[in-house]
Amino acid sequence: MGHINERIKAEVESISLVDTHEHIMLEAERNECAVDFSYLFAHYNSSDLISAGLSPRMMEAIRFPMHRVRVEGYKHRKVRRIIPEPEKDNMSLDERWQAMEPFWEMIRNTAYAKQTLITIRDVFGVDDLNRNTYRQLSEAIAKSRGPDWYRHVMKEKANIAVSIVDWQSTDLQPDLFVPAMRLDHFISAQSRADLVALEGESGMAIHSLDDLAKAMRATLEGYISRGAVAVKSGLAYNRILKYDKVSRYEAEVAFNRIAGHLGEGLAWLEAKPLQDYMMHQVIRAAIDTGLPVQVHTGLQEGNENIITNANPTHLVNLFIEYKEARFDLFHGGYPYVHEWATLAKNFSNVTADITWLPIISPGIARQLLHELIETVPGNKIMAFGGDSMTVEMAYGHSVMTRQVVARVLSEKIDEGYLGEDEAVVLARRMLRDNPASLYKLDIAEKRA
Repeated sequence: MGHINERIKAEVESISLVDTHEHIMLEAERNECAVDFSYLFAHYNSSDLISAGLSPRMMEAIRFPMHRVRVEGYKHRKVRRIIPEPEKDNMSLDERWQAMEPFWEMIRNTAYAKQTLITIRDVFGVDDLNRNTYRQLSEAIAKSRGPDWYRHVMKEKANIAVSIVDWQSTDLQPDLFVPAMRLDHFISAQSRADLVALEGESGMAIHSLDDLAKAMRATLEGYISRGAVAVKSGLAYNRILKYDKVSRYEAEVAFNRIAGHLGEGLAWLEAKPLQDYMMHQVIRAAIDTGLPVQVHTGLQEGNENIITNANPTHLVNLFIEYKEARFDLFHGGYPYVHEWATLAKNFSNVTADITWLPIISPGIARQLLHELIETVPGNKIMAFGGDSMTVEMAYGHSVMTRQVVARVLSEKIDEGYLGEDEAVVLARRMLRDNPASLYKLDIAEKRA
């Protein structure tokens, strides 16, 4: 392993990041649920704990003792909200730690755990998470609740200029966050109840396939008027990313079967022609409004999903047809990292965004960043998206991303592949300038 170039390290540390992807909850909701150590186990860590053998039921009992993060809304729309459950009989703090401790010890080797340890050390001043410190950490988390905490963590600690947040809300702190909004619920309608819900959101009656497309466009225009800078699709959690070019007739047949009947609606395979058709409509709407399309590819967070659904190569027909669209492909497509990189190399309308990957595997993130530097134009590589539900873990992710970028650029200089000046320019592009340009963000020049 080569040394870290001091000039590059200082430059990378100084860059005020443009964060392409977060799921950070609203600060008021955060202040309701940040009560103890379990607050840091709402996301990612929980997946590894369950993978290590902790039961999902016990995981739910451990985290958020008075609240739960749940998926609500339309059937194929992952929107997380914090909801109080005071009627629940909760385990004590000590009981919850004792249930989690053996599994925490099993996952300490994972990058998710390393992110957590960086976070609790730098943000909460606790050196480790173990049986001697979980109470100290819990007290520090509980004391952190306050009106300026988000600004403290995101600006002062993480040095993030702005974060694009996928929380299906436009009611965000404008100096910290801008929204990416999903239209997946217009794509994935499978029942009359789904259409009724879409009518409620759009304020339009939906009696035909054309009505559905119009309601989607009206909803998108509303999102844009409230500050949305991107359309996000997370349907790789629910279905294959292959959106065929279907005839209007096929889509209408499926729509009419949904619209004219009460009950459970169509099975997914029966609804697929309508879903495929509507994805094409969403992309056209994004083109017309000038918004990039963020697409989840690769690993799905959580446990027990179908990874082959999320292979980014399924999207090739969309890249070929919609040359005017701007597709921001997320997560390095992990584990399909080489195929994913090839898409960004071959298609001018595809951007390579490694959001999340540095905390899945810093080693793979470094390997992939080496590959991207050698294969993809420098204006199409984006290195940071914290992809976290909590601001504190977004901070931990930012630290690990800066480490990845500084090390890879240092190695490229040592190899003689890049000069120092070239590496500095590339660092600024990957961490700040490229996403600011793609998402048309007005970011004042700032050096920490």
